[in-house]
Amino acid sequence: MTLTNRDITDLLPMCKRGEQSAQLEVYNRYYKAMYNTALHIVKDTAEAEDVMQEAFLNAFTKLDSFKGEASFGSWLKRIVVNKSLNSYQRSKRLDETPLEDHLYRIEDEADGIAEADLSQVKAQQVLRAMDNLKDNYRQALSLHLIEGYDYEEMSTILNVSYANCRTVVSRAKDSLRKLLNNDEEGRYRTTI
Repeated sequence: MTLTNRDITDLLPMCKRGEQSAQLEVYNRYYKAMYNTALHIVKDTAEAEDVMQEAFLNAFTKLDSFKGEASFGSWLKRIVVNKSLNSYQRSKRLDETPLEDHLYRIEDEADGIAEADLSQVKAQQVLRAMDNLKDNYRQALSLHLIEGYDYEEMSTILNVSYANCRTVVSRAKDSLRKLLNNDEEGRYRTTI
């Protein structure tokens, strides 16, 4: 049986033993998704590539810490997200404004706010509009809507309170809605 036909649970012990062919197979299965995850956060292709490579190296060297409580892909994605956020924060130190300073530290106002009805908007339009959001809004929406993290996971990743996380996501959705509905040039507006 070739490595491409093997289940990930068969490949991981081989990776622990340092078998490069198994590591390459694991890399090939996950690199596109991990690169996209990093790119959504750092917004730079070269930096996303570096973050992804570092995450794989880190994962392979610390594979003994993988307990199997979650899927390998989820475990690897958490490494990529953490490395991406660290990279983003390092790059923002030049501005002397860490990500945490941008997040609002207020009580949860998100209750009762309707979810964005983005089902009619093409994905590319939404992504282009997201690029124009404030960094903390863009990252929060990427983690929540694209990567599928819930508020509790996001609050841990972003190191903010649960209520603050919900507020940031709610405000980010509201800002995205406004961008999509009120753009004077019509770049993001749907053609429905």
